[in-house]
Amino acid sequence: MKKIKDLIDCNYDIDIKGITDDSRLVMDGYLFVATKGYNVDHYDYIDMAINNGCSFIICDREIKNDFPHIIVDNINDVYRELCKKYYDVSNDEFSLIGITGTDGKTTTATIISKLIDNMAYLGTNGLYIGDKEYKTNNTTPCISELYSDLSKVKKNDCNKISMEVSSEALLHDRVIDFEYDIIGYTNITGDHLNVHKSFDNYVECKLKLLDLVKDNGYVVVNGDDNILNGIKNNNLIKYGFNKDNDYIIEEVKFNKTNTSFYIKNDNNRVKIISPLIGEYNVYNVTLAYIICLLYGVDKDLLINRIKELEPIKGRGELLDFGQEYTIVLDYAHTINGIKNILETFKDYEQIITVTGCAGGREKEKRPIIADIIMSNSDISIFTMDDPRYEDVDDIIDDMVGDRKDYIRIPDRIEAINYALSIANPNSVVLILGKGRDNYMAIEDKKIKYNDYDTICKYFE
Repeated sequence: MKKIKDLIDCNYDIDIKGITDDSRLVMDGYLFVATKGYNVDHYDYIDMAINNGCSFIICDREIKNDFPHIIVDNINDVYRELCKKYYDVSNDEFSLIGITGTDGKTTTATIISKLIDNMAYLGTNGLYIGDKEYKTNNTTPCISELYSDLSKVKKNDCNKISMEVSSEALLHDRVIDFEYDIIGYTNITGDHLNVHKSFDNYVECKLKLLDLVKDNGYVVVNGDDNILNGIKNNNLIKYGFNKDNDYIIEEVKFNKTNTSFYIKNDNNRVKIISPLIGEYNVYNVTLAYIICLLYGVDKDLLINRIKELEPIKGRGELLDFGQEYTIVLDYAHTINGIKNILETFKDYEQIITVTGCAGGREKEKRPIIADIIMSNSDISIFTMDDPRYEDVDDIIDDMVGDRKDYIRIPDRIEAINYALSIANPNSVVLILGKGRDNYMAIEDKKIKYNDYDTICKYFE
């Protein structure tokens, strides 16, 4: 707990028990900062914050009632500084690695945290500091949560973080005060266009991360990606299959338990054996390997640690409940991500795919995703996936059009149970879209739900 006068210059002596700019998260004793969001002005929710128990308000214009408050200029900048003071952290206390891209952020950032000693992970799967796990609400948390997470890292005597950086975090300036030692780009194929409005805007947001690299920091990009191939930077390093990359991937061999390949750089050539399967994971592991090398980790140690990696939760995760068939749990929800996962398991005799599309966003990609799934699966089951304010059947109608070669089961638990019940020993059941997410977004609520728990209960 802190006093408001310790956070900002004022004459009020009021206790502050928390800080947020989201009126829905306000609790008794909280400081509410009425920031201006990209699509919303939080000033409009001051009454809700008061009703929820806030003790003080900071805003950028006068309010209607006589509630303790002060008015400031540049309220979004003030908010970040307030969070730093409240949580007693500063950005320069941390050594940061930032991973962005359309697909592969979670996997790559997690791998890096496993390969470098005392390296925390922050992203979609939460905050991990050693064996401690904390849940987060976004790929890159909102500003108050972000600084709260930094304080947790600091209190655990850690100052190194491998973090995912989403396009929305860059759009909303959540990480604008950060300086990264190394940033890595996985790929750019387009996502969240409901927020960014156009692919060009999306790309522009992703490239904002280049401005946050230290002067002597490194930029590592997928040189096989046409958009990333055009990036300019003094410390730019490219990786991929193309021969003009700095680190070249060669001789990839897949099997059902691991992937082997070579990484060539100048006259050096190393063999990598990874338990993560699929070509997309070859890219992810290569990016992580290069970043760890640049960070100063010994090459032989890296090779051994990659060989011992455990599956990333909800990312191409092979689940073993003693069943005869294969179950894969994956977060894939973009066009490219779904293509990748289907390509990875194309050699199975029978492919059963369960997925849906999120409500309230990117309707134009729904038929494309359905076509990819129906063209590459033997059995396609379409179901609920964060419908928000849309009807699940309407979403499925948008996906399938006039096609009949699919199964419609709106209830996601029933859909997953059905897919598992019809699998045979030569089947792979791909459960896509939510990974290890612990909620289902229905209207404006996040209802407790988890694909993994659903699968566990089926086998119980």
